[in-house]
Amino acid sequence: MSPEITNAECRRCGTLIAGLDGRYSCGVCGWVNHHSEGHRTLPRAEDDTGRAAGHPDDNHNRLS
Repeated sequence: MSPEITNAECRRCGTLIAGLDGRYSCGVCGWVNHHSEGHRTLPRAEDDTGRAAGHPDDNHNRLS
């Protein structure tokens, strides 16, 4: 499932902000909500088998 863009009002200054799956960061005042408030569980580092095994990211530079 791909991430969903969500919108909310900043809890500190009231600016309309967008985030991914309920995780927000306000560019106006710097407020950030806690990662646990998101709509989905974040993947663990151990779940990324390619990186955990030391394999390079094949998509590290898509523009070249």
